Amino acid sequence: MSHRTEPLPPLTGLPHIIREMRYHEASRQWLGFILCIIFVVVAEPVAWAVYVSTPIVVLGVCVRLWASGFIMKNKELATNGPYALVRHPLYTGNILIVYAFAGASGLWWTFIVATLFFVFYYPPAIEYEDRKLSKIFGDTWQDFGNNTPALMPSLGGRDRDLSGNWSLKTSMVANYEPVIAVLLLAAFFYIYAGL
Repeated sequence: MSHRTEPLPPLTGLPHIIREMRYHEASRQWLGFILCIIFVVVAEPVAWAVYVSTPIVVLGVCVRLWASGFIMKNKELATNGPYALVRHPLYTGNILIVYAFAGASGLWWTFIVATLFFVFYYPPAIEYEDRKLSKIFGDTWQDFGNNTPALMPSLGGRDRDLSGNWSLKTSMVANYEPVIAVLLLAAFFYIYAGL
């Protein structure tokens, strides 16, 4: 049993194996990247779909870059910048990126694969992160968590502090995000070669 599932009710057999797979962070991260590459390799791009998908992938990469410059994992609760809008902006960016690759591929089944990936991995990832942050930051997290949606910004509600000190050093050294952004954009624009 991993540390992510330790406090959960015990399971045995296949349900245990499936739950452990759903909570395995490295699998989620690598599989998301691999899905993008697969969508590029099998792509049968249609110009309009690529053009519609381009701003979505750029938005997803920008959301991830923005979020990665604020987060100091497990040391400080990020509540401004993109974290003022959603609790998990890195996940929001991932969703935008993978769906953009699916759209640019020109293949209908890539949306089904992407959706299955998100349904399988993201609810447990959000549950674990929320549980972990609640344990680390206590009442501060409870207030933040109760007033901030998980993935999709709300249109109304309280004032949001989008300011803060974004740090390239944090984004690069702690999270490697600029390198990931360049790789993703290079892979995406490879689809343009197929037009």
